[in-house]
Amino acid sequence: MILIGNGRMVTRDEEQPFMEDGCVAVNGTLIEAVGSTEELVARYPGSKFIDAKGGLIMPGLINAHDHIYSAMSRGISINGYDPHGFLDILNGMWWNIDRHLTLEQTKYSAYATYIDCIKNGVTTVFDHHASYKDISGSLFTIADVAKELGVRTCLCYEISDRDGEEKMKEAVKESEDFISFALQDDTDMVKAMMGYHASFTLSNKTLEYCAEHKSPEVGYHIHVAEGMDDLLDCLHKYQKRLIYRLFDMGILGEKTICGHCIHINEAEMDLLKETNTMVVHNPESNMGNAVGCGPVLKMMEKGILVGLGTDGYTNDMLESLKVANIIHKHHLCDPNAAWGEVPQMLYYNNREIGARYFEKPIGILKPGARADVIIMDYNPLTPMNASNVNGHLLFGASGRNTVMTMINGKVRMKDRKLIGIDEEEIMAKSREEAEKLWNSINS
Repeated sequence: MILIGNGRMVTRDEEQPFMEDGCVAVNGTLIEAVGSTEELVARYPGSKFIDAKGGLIMPGLINAHDHIYSAMSRGISINGYDPHGFLDILNGMWWNIDRHLTLEQTKYSAYATYIDCIKNGVTTVFDHHASYKDISGSLFTIADVAKELGVRTCLCYEISDRDGEEKMKEAVKESEDFISFALQDDTDMVKAMMGYHASFTLSNKTLEYCAEHKSPEVGYHIHVAEGMDDLLDCLHKYQKRLIYRLFDMGILGEKTICGHCIHINEAEMDLLKETNTMVVHNPESNMGNAVGCGPVLKMMEKGILVGLGTDGYTNDMLESLKVANIIHKHHLCDPNAAWGEVPQMLYYNNREIGARYFEKPIGILKPGARADVIIMDYNPLTPMNASNVNGHLLFGASGRNTVMTMINGKVRMKDRKLIGIDEEEIMAKSREEAEKLWNSINS
């Protein structure tokens, strides 16, 4: 038994949301009990004790939409890259990177991303991968790294027609094989989805081909209406709006994630709600790409399950929380906007998204949930209680406040030191591979 106590505890459990001196009892991979430090120390004598030293004890955070393959873009300079719109950004930057990314570079992109997640208190990642230079084995390579570092993950490959039919079919094969693998895994640590890029890079023929090769047990993970070009392409080619096309092709449903959904109308929102389809908001990426602010507050008003992701922009979910809070205030010219909805996305809706794939509860501290627990070095200068925890985290903390990360009952970082992970060696190798990638792109 491991006890994590002597800290202010934020459970995200409505029955007991906050304790001034809380403690979590971990038995194997699951949480056995929550209570006061005094109570659980007395109940479980002789247990190993992890001292939060007055910090915050919280559930591990969940990133509902990430791009591991973008890790080596940090600081990159691409010859001739001068984007004047979203399509230029895709073709000049992201598709350019994935067309040169080797399997070894995918591996070290995964190492770098998952290490950064551990250091930022992110314990579960839904990733959307692309590496059109080396497709075969890429999802398995990422899964191997996730297993080695102990991060819970749900993976998919970004199927697209953009590099031709042969590459598309290879991507479908990788997806089909990995989905079969994940469905047989009994650890509750790795799951899979069928990934799509976006409507404008996918023909009906390709969508039908993918459906023939997808297990009914998983859904799709697709970018939707991220840029206006996606919508216009759909209107011109199919004489219908994007969500209607996805509905007609059988893509929507309770296991499907639609990323972004910026340029959709109210009728499309109603269809998302009717099909119980999930949406993930990625505010930093949307601002960086200048594609707009998604109407996610309206979606939530309609009861659509909207989560929060980073789209590869960062691995700090509290950073995305801050940006999500202000983008809607700015967009709506309303300082009262988004106070409740944005914390709902990160702390509760991401947990519900996770529940559609992972068997045991995650993102909550309660008996029976997975033992994904973090400690944050945060000493509030103002009173802290159940009613204002979100305000403290929004204005007073960042992912880098994380000092301890436990995933599935195993401590992966303690006192800001990674456990059993040679970060220096991994980062040195990552820099070598990044330099090779950059030289390949610019040669």
